[in-house]
Amino acid sequence: MRPTARVGMQVETINYHTYTKYGKVQTNQQRVGVGRFLIASTVYLMTMEPTASFWDCGEFISSAYKLEVGHPPGAPFFMLTANLFTQFASDPSKVAVMVNTMSALFSGLTILFLFWSITHLARKIIVEDDKMMCLGQMITIMGCGLVGSLAYTFSDTFWFSAVEGEVYAYSSLFTALVFWLILKWEEAADRPHADRWIVLIAYLMGLSIGVHLLNLLCIPAIVLVYYYKKFPNPTMKGTLIALLVSFAIVGLMMYGVVQGLVEVCGYFELLFVNTFGMPYNSGVYAFVIILAASLIWAIWETMQDEIHPVRMKISFILSIVLLGIPFIGSGYVIAVILTAALTAYLFMSKKVNIKMLNTILVCLMVIVVGYSSYALTLIRATADTPMNQNAPQDIFTLRTYLAREQYGKTPLIYGQTYVSEVKRENQGGTCVPVSKEGEPTWSRVIKKDKNEKDHYYISRYDTEYEYVDELSMLFPRMYSSDGRHVAAYKEWAQVKGTPVKFNRCGEMVTVMKPTFAENLRYFFAYQLNFMYWRYFMWNFSGRQNDIQGHGEVSNGNWITGIPFIDEALVGPQEDMPFDIVNNKGHNVYYMLPLLLGILGLLFQAYAGKKGIQGFWITFFLFFMTGIAIVLYLNQTPYQPRERDYAYAGSFYAFCIWIGFGVAALAKGLQKYGKLSPVIAGSVATVLCLLVPIQMGAQNWDDHDRSNRYVCRDFGANYLESCEPNAVIFTNGDNDTFPLWYAQEVEGIRTDVRVCNTSYLQTDWYINQMKKQAYESDPLPISWQPEDYVQGTRDAAYVFPMTDKSIDLKTALDFVRSNDPKFKKIPGINQELDYIPAQTLTMGVDSAAVMAAGVIDTANLPYLQKEMKIDLKGKDVLGKQELIILDMLQTNDWNRPIYYAITVSPDQFVKLDPYFQQTGMAYQIVPMETQGTVRSINTEKMYDNVMNKFKWGGVNTPGVYLDETVMRMCKSYRIALFSKLAAALVAEGKNEKALDVLDKAMEVLPPENVPLDYSALSLGELYYELGQKEKAEMVYKGIADNALRSINWYFRLRPGQLSSVESDLGHNLAVLQEVLRVSKQYNPEFAKPYQEEFDNYRMAYGSVAKD
Repeated sequence: MRPTARVGMQVETINYHTYTKYGKVQTNQQRVGVGRFLIASTVYLMTMEPTASFWDCGEFISSAYKLEVGHPPGAPFFMLTANLFTQFASDPSKVAVMVNTMSALFSGLTILFLFWSITHLARKIIVEDDKMMCLGQMITIMGCGLVGSLAYTFSDTFWFSAVEGEVYAYSSLFTALVFWLILKWEEAADRPHADRWIVLIAYLMGLSIGVHLLNLLCIPAIVLVYYYKKFPNPTMKGTLIALLVSFAIVGLMMYGVVQGLVEVCGYFELLFVNTFGMPYNSGVYAFVIILAASLIWAIWETMQDEIHPVRMKISFILSIVLLGIPFIGSGYVIAVILTAALTAYLFMSKKVNIKMLNTILVCLMVIVVGYSSYALTLIRATADTPMNQNAPQDIFTLRTYLAREQYGKTPLIYGQTYVSEVKRENQGGTCVPVSKEGEPTWSRVIKKDKNEKDHYYISRYDTEYEYVDELSMLFPRMYSSDGRHVAAYKEWAQVKGTPVKFNRCGEMVTVMKPTFAENLRYFFAYQLNFMYWRYFMWNFSGRQNDIQGHGEVSNGNWITGIPFIDEALVGPQEDMPFDIVNNKGHNVYYMLPLLLGILGLLFQAYAGKKGIQGFWITFFLFFMTGIAIVLYLNQTPYQPRERDYAYAGSFYAFCIWIGFGVAALAKGLQKYGKLSPVIAGSVATVLCLLVPIQMGAQNWDDHDRSNRYVCRDFGANYLESCEPNAVIFTNGDNDTFPLWYAQEVEGIRTDVRVCNTSYLQTDWYINQMKKQAYESDPLPISWQPEDYVQGTRDAAYVFPMTDKSIDLKTALDFVRSNDPKFKKIPGINQELDYIPAQTLTMGVDSAAVMAAGVIDTANLPYLQKEMKIDLKGKDVLGKQELIILDMLQTNDWNRPIYYAITVSPDQFVKLDPYFQQTGMAYQIVPMETQGTVRSINTEKMYDNVMNKFKWGGVNTPGVYLDETVMRMCKSYRIALFSKLAAALVAEGKNEKALDVLDKAMEVLPPENVPLDYSALSLGELYYELGQKEKAEMVYKGIADNALRSINWYFRLRPGQLSSVESDLGHNLAVLQEVLRVSKQYNPEFAKPYQEEFDNYRMAYGSVAKD
């Protein structure tokens, strides 16, 4: 009996041999795909990091392990899945391994679905309809999938994400899966119940929101597949309409469902809590029940044999409104307009596609089911976990959490330029900014007694400033007024500007506004070229090194590996600096992946009707996950890290074209080489396989993190620098998240409270700091919630009303007071929080200091009766600084208080004269230490460095140290080893000083951490200690490194040289220091370098003049 396939009401007979052949092909395709999964997963498992990595990884692993609340907008589904993997960890030290394993396996699955997607698209083009697939075609199709998927396996960006516990590997899996599923739907679209594939895609989209929003950018490609399948004769007009619909769907998902749903839920919460007097979150429960009932009712109405039109339409509209889809933007005006438009369409249309409405409702229902993973965020925030960022314990805080409001807004379509000013007008003789009341912030009432009813109140309104219209611009790309950004804007866009006059409170002011052409020049030069195309070429052409670049010719550029091209791009290719030639991130692919991808792109685009349709589908996947993100992010210069990970989906799409390059080459061999299809397909596959093999060979050494434990160990080193029950202030990702990981996951030093000063500006974080966390007592904060609730005392101006110093407690009480007379500043009409003196004093209780062991008896003569905090140079104190001063005052030396040495000095609140270094932290002590031998507690620091600190495998031969790790290692050389050794020498403890220097060379060996400016003090100290050979070994490494770089700089073209002028000056200064010190101890050592240095210094003088 021959198999049959039912299509609608017709029965189609399929050729038996075609059927069986196709079945074999499908089986072979599945087998090869599984093989690709195994290869990719094996590579990633072999090279993954065995612990947490820097940046967000420590936070994600910690939040997953204990289901805590990470930074906005959160990743609850990632947390749930990762938590499942952590259940297989044998002990806490293996938790990170399991989360990283999840990333590795999910990345392997991404490669599997990429292979299947490429083979599906290739089969549509290569095999004609209703014809058997021959062996040659099958080889070519498999070759396409193999080469394209291998190229992505070994691509720089994807491999980086595949071996660490971050969301991007998981997000890539969702992208690959939904793209493959829409192709499966296309294959089965004419069969009954084919829409189940669409429903599955919708469900996965809902789940993906709980990982990362990037997956929503697949929607245009999905809509195009749907359009081309449903309309056999597509037109350009129809394609454009389909794309516009897809963009609308993306917008409705991001701003409607994701944010609008919680807005509607918020209205229910206010009704039930404030009006009905019910407990917090009762409105949320009611809303969930009503929404579920509405969706079920609407779906049931569309499934009846006899449709009741009015009831069906009402239920559909009600469901759409409850889902929050019309609630785009602030307020309800747009929601009313969109709801009215939908109502008019449904009731005025002569014919409504009921099946379409049913599919839409079911898709929306499963999206909400997937999106419901955010219930975990509410539940865990209510449980008040130790890590509870933004504390989204009710629907209002959840909305701000989802909207990432703490990161501010970026103008996209129309907005300010870097010279823009807020409109100002005269009010009572004072020039004041023009603003309007924005969105309200609903907060839980601060209860005065336990019996008080739950209630929400408006704690503050957002302030929306109006900007001078003449200074705004369409498509604003250069909008930041930060001084560093403005300087970079002018450099990238070669800004000359145009004079623009505007009225500032009656005075006509002229500023040089950048022109629209300069605005576009910055967009193309920096945002599109430097922040996207450069990353693209890293993956498919080659990479100069892994050092983050800011436009200079020496760092982070793309290269080809072809000398004459690279010389034109980035300077001479002979005798390049060691930072380039010895950098493991120096990878060359000779543009082969790029050329193969372009060849495949052209092959697909010119492969007939199906080819051009497949091209547009692939192109919009490429565009939306690449260039569209560039448009949306509107990035400023000097990003804290490279951002290539955001564009991994775009590189995924290009690898589809790389796969098609095999088919293009096979076709060429068959046509021009007169080879048979089997031989042509085989030869093309083998030749093209050399491309991903080259990528893998080049990338292995700079993606192999298998022996690196730096993040965990360096995080623990901060904690080990502190005494028991201490407080340590941190500021950035890399001096906070590793500490959280060490405490939350591995249980290291949970008695120490890590306090991030960036978060300390918020009320929710201050609340958390006032609670017990593991073995750490609440922080000594005397201020009450009403004193620091958001919008209250966010800053206090330093406005001296007296030349005398005032007591710290008096000053803080002055700021904390609600008395209006303490808010009035002469000459200013509005009430402001301020501190009335520039110098604050805090009395020191010597008995408390000695009882707590803050200083030892040897330093007792230096103990001060009072500490003076000189605020000169500070115009304003942020809320975090006020809280830090309150803690210092309230603590009374009961707990040791530290700053991580990596915290920016502008966060020190002028306490640095009282800092004493104990390792990776400065302890606040009641004696002046700045510029004295007391600035380092040599006894404690020596014990920490020599006995307690761990070094993360940095000394393992051949270990890969990326730029972040390398920068930290060099900081250790300067701020830890050199400082400690110098202090020990000053104290006459030469033997210990030598031990410290030798330890530095042992744990930070020159083979892994090159000798450069960071080792200058090591060489000088070796000389001081009589270790001439060791000193000159260090100095020779430094001098050779500097001379090689200087020599290369002077061989650059003038335009290239100007980009590295500061680096040239830095290397000359390093070499000069080597010569200065070595002349004191061994003039003979300096002689070989002196003549070269003199020549280069003279040449530099002429360069600097030019």
